[in-house]
Amino acid sequence: MEDYIVIGCGFAGAVVARQLAEKGKKVLILEQRDHIGGNAYDEKDSHGILVHKYGPHIFHTEKKRVFDYLSRFTDWYGYSHEVVGKVGDKLLPIPFNLNALELVYGKEKAKQLQKILEEQYGTEVKVPILELRKDKRPEVWQLAEYVYQNVFLKYTMKQWGKAPEEIDPSVSGRVPVFLSRDNRYFQDTWQGMPKEGYTALFQRLLNYPGITVQLSVPAEKVLSFDRESGRVYFEGKEYGGTIIYTGAIDELFGCCYGRLPYRSLDFVFEYYPEEFYQSHGVVNYTVSEDYTRITEFKRLTGQICEGTTIIKEYPRNYTGEAGQKPYYAIQNKENQALYEKYKSLAKCFPRLYMLGRLAEYKYYNMDAIADRALELAESLY
Repeated sequence: MEDYIVIGCGFAGAVVARQLAEKGKKVLILEQRDHIGGNAYDEKDSHGILVHKYGPHIFHTEKKRVFDYLSRFTDWYGYSHEVVGKVGDKLLPIPFNLNALELVYGKEKAKQLQKILEEQYGTEVKVPILELRKDKRPEVWQLAEYVYQNVFLKYTMKQWGKAPEEIDPSVSGRVPVFLSRDNRYFQDTWQGMPKEGYTALFQRLLNYPGITVQLSVPAEKVLSFDRESGRVYFEGKEYGGTIIYTGAIDELFGCCYGRLPYRSLDFVFEYYPEEFYQSHGVVNYTVSEDYTRITEFKRLTGQICEGTTIIKEYPRNYTGEAGQKPYYAIQNKENQALYEKYKSLAKCFPRLYMLGRLAEYKYYNMDAIADRALELAESLY
């Protein structure tokens, strides 16, 4: 019998499994999908273009430990992510920065605004748009209002299906004005794409004695929990090992307290027989269109091939229906209180650990969840 059962084979599950296996433990990974890699899974489409099945995943980190760790399993393509937002006939750098300022206001007025902003907030800093909107000086308020209306407001409403004031500040606070001419979306020291793709990275990560992966196995089909005794059953027999769960915590317990709200995404892939479709890897549609953004994969991966494939993203509420995936926790006080009930329920089982975006009902970047998985594994040695 395995020492550990890990539910889910994304970054959280795969990293923790590898670490435990390297310590001589036997680990069984159960994945409900028919592939490894979780949402980071990539594959070649019918045109031979490497695409990310669940939307773009760009690796970036300030965590040297994580970069060094993942570098054991992949070489890197040195990609620096740049995003633009389509506002009318303009493509503005996202986050809105000093270059965007010039595109909107012209050089002279932009220079004046830059001086005012840098005197107040400093240089090479990201100022949250909601903070700028509190500035009483007319010229700053007008700038903030322009960014708010054209970059933030409609995009946020599309993304979350809510008005901005309904969203937790930790979410709206991610949208800044960047007092810099650095057009990169991330300023992290290490950033890029796995040279052969994420799936190849996962294949190497999981290729270790002691790791067994079973695909197309929903956890609820093989695991059951007795709250009164704190016992866990695997395939009908009591299981005495440790379980690390990376799926949706409410679904693990049959949504017994009600379903935790998430946002989901519908993806539409399109192929074009031309070299490139757009000027950047990602173009955000901050004002127009029902979709939030278009990603062009060749610009992310550097792949050289005929034609190009793009993906459009349409945000939706997650309902739990077949084929839907929960992507983003909708964080507010009410939802957090519901999550805490499930968290307390999970604590009835002393050898059950929650790990990851869905299990912990919070947002993690890829590097952060890899780091969290490393930490959890270390605590279990």
